[in-house]
Amino acid sequence: MSLYLVIGFGPAGAATARLLAEQGNSVRVVTASGRSAEPGIEHLAFDATDRERLSEAAQGAAAIVNCAGPPYHRWADAWPPLASSLCAAAEATGAVLVMLGNLYGYGPVDVPMTEELPLAATGPKGRVRAAVWQQARDLHEQGRIKAVEVRASDFFGPGVTDGGHLAGRVMPRLLRGKPVSTLGDPDVPHSWCYLPDVARALAEVAGAERAWGRAWGRAWGRAWHVPNEPARSAREMVDRLAAESGTGPVAVRRLSPAVLGAASLVSPLIREMKEIRYQFDHPFVVDASAYETAFAVRATPVDEQVTTTVDWWRDRAADTG
Repeated sequence: MSLYLVIGFGPAGAATARLLAEQGNSVRVVTASGRSAEPGIEHLAFDATDRERLSEAAQGAAAIVNCAGPPYHRWADAWPPLASSLCAAAEATGAVLVMLGNLYGYGPVDVPMTEELPLAATGPKGRVRAAVWQQARDLHEQGRIKAVEVRASDFFGPGVTDGGHLAGRVMPRLLRGKPVSTLGDPDVPHSWCYLPDVARALAEVAGAERAWGRAWGRAWGRAWHVPNEPARSAREMVDRLAAESGTGPVAVRRLSPAVLGAASLVSPLIREMKEIRYQFDHPFVVDASAYETAFAVRATPVDEQVTTTVDWWRDRAADTG
């Protein structure tokens, strides 16, 4: 099989690295702190902005899969050196650069999002994510690297905790039958990405050169949207999760501007979320039909997503007491 270098071991990085290893590949993971080795996975500890070390770690890899992301409030200054290091490693080794992206770069839109939409974001985080992909795509078009971006909407599912809008702010309270609060309007349609589907899409795209043979070039130099189930409101998703948990219906409340304002004074994460409020105040719908035409991965059925997510959170609650 192949060697893959995965950058980052948060929810997406861990799920992708473990899936690639389960498929029989060798996997190296780069994080700042490192971890103990596990079956099929070697963990390396260094700063991924170190170009020389990253290029050395990528030697022999079929793909560099970036699942790392700087702290939310440091995107403007921390993303550029990371992106440059990733591109340098891809150029030095010939490994395809597979970047896990998001939908910020499109900015507010009033239509289902396709990969053909312009990257027209005006907010700082949207602009920096667009610039990261533009840098990689420019190098791809120059023939210096092979690059592709896999874009996902908001994660939820096993392994997603503090950063998920259907995770740490919702699941512990829901399992106790308590009311939950959401960012924005809980009744507008929203596309959610189930974390195992994100990992499956990244692994499939990373292996396209082997799977597609001489046609591999059609996979690179562009973005792909992770397949997701039809958009559902936060309220519907909470209702489904609550029904599966057996706690019965729970109240779903919109966080008030006053509460958000107060929280932003002490939380950099909440403060930075002002830029993306539009994603939760208006329909935020992803069209992944291009991916589904080209690749095999499909979204996991929502009932399975909900069951697995509730089971994972129950097990986590039991483990933590």
